[in-house]
Amino acid sequence: MSSNKLTTSWGAPVGDNQNSMTAGDRGPTLIQDVHLLEKLAHFNRERVPERVVHAKGAGAHGYFEVTNDVSKYTKADFLSEVGKRTPLFIRFSTVAGELGSSDTVRDPRGFAVKFYTEEGNYDIVGNNTPVFFIRDAIKFPDFIHTQKRDPKTHLKNPTAVWDFWSLSPESLHQVTILMSDRGIPATLRHMHGFGSHTFKWTNAEGEGVWIKYHFKTEQGVKNLDVNTAAKLAGENPDYHTEDLFNAIENGDFPAWKLYVQIMPLEDANTYRFDPFDVTKVWSQKDYPLIEVGRMVLDRNPENYFAEVEQATFSPGTLVPGIDVSPDKMLQGRLFAYHDAHRYRVGANHQALPINRSRNEVKNYQRDGQMRFDNNGGGSVYYEPNSFGGPKESPEDKQAAYPVSGIADSVSYDHNDHYTQAGDLYRLLSEEERARLVANIVGAMKPVEKEEIKLRQIGHFYKADPEYGRRVAEGLGLPLQEENK
Repeated sequence: MSSNKLTTSWGAPVGDNQNSMTAGDRGPTLIQDVHLLEKLAHFNRERVPERVVHAKGAGAHGYFEVTNDVSKYTKADFLSEVGKRTPLFIRFSTVAGELGSSDTVRDPRGFAVKFYTEEGNYDIVGNNTPVFFIRDAIKFPDFIHTQKRDPKTHLKNPTAVWDFWSLSPESLHQVTILMSDRGIPATLRHMHGFGSHTFKWTNAEGEGVWIKYHFKTEQGVKNLDVNTAAKLAGENPDYHTEDLFNAIENGDFPAWKLYVQIMPLEDANTYRFDPFDVTKVWSQKDYPLIEVGRMVLDRNPENYFAEVEQATFSPGTLVPGIDVSPDKMLQGRLFAYHDAHRYRVGANHQALPINRSRNEVKNYQRDGQMRFDNNGGGSVYYEPNSFGGPKESPEDKQAAYPVSGIADSVSYDHNDHYTQAGDLYRLLSEEERARLVANIVGAMKPVEKEEIKLRQIGHFYKADPEYGRRVAEGLGLPLQEENK
């Protein structure tokens, strides 16, 4: 008897494809969710050999200097004193396009920073937006499939894009940002960066706070209008890459100020939005920005492949004093990013010069493809051992936090996907609103099914009635009663 049930790769039916399995409502995510692990692992191996996402990118070397004492919040050594400098490497990227695609398309920009600290490398792997389209890693492969090429036509598919978004209302906040002026930055130097997720800082006494990262560009925010962006896409598809390289080469070193928002741990249980939901922001009125330091980019790569293409980043590349949160999207990325690098670059990707820690690496990992150092020589190769090999340091464990509940596939408790998107719409000027609506209308016109358009219009309307009406009018569609 035929069935239309979704199954795993081994043919078993999937009971929940929208929510990963967590310990209690907030998690963390459980490794026993074999469907999630298989889905993410397969997704990481779908493109050879370029990155599955963020394939097109540019990078630069620089340094980070602490400008404000935050040692009462975190014991991270590179943040321990004002004036301390840490070398870093950054990679900017588009998300959906291939390695040779245009820089000036409407797309979020990846914003990944690798700090070469004295306690090992630390990566902040974010975007130029403070939120994301989805909030559970189990939906990520499906989302990116809609952004890539149709397997039949090998063309971009607006119907798939808007079908997914209209069926995933949590995407509305990010969609509004993407379709606004901020969707096409003028250069990589003229955009902010964000860690996006919630992380945890822990100090030397073991006290913790939840935090969010904000990189504020000192060059000012500038964006491209759609006509200029389209012209550049045809005439100079490497416009952003060229601009960044030339600015640094000419001594015009771009810089960003790093700030954090700090939330007391107990506030996570009472804040009006779930602080671990990456589709939401924390109000800066509630949790003001606190300055941390300054990032300066002052040196171009000598070899693009060796440095930019082989650079690997993961939000799981952590140092003592910086821990993760129960953010379900973050929990999935902790696995997926390192797994993608093991596939794309190899099991020993961390030993490559661009990724190698500045302090000595001591562990019992051996062998693997392209092992190009002495492979541990003749030293002891297991632990525990009686021969003086490296041992764990309990004081550097990640900070504990309580979990409780039933192991199950559950959604977030909070499902208000409209308030923050509506607030953002109302913050825009009339000119900015007009461009936002025009961008959305232009993007939605090719969608094949009217029901998809109407469903998405309903989301816009719930965020702000004017928002929905103007998109409906632009598409020549009536507002349905159920959408009002």
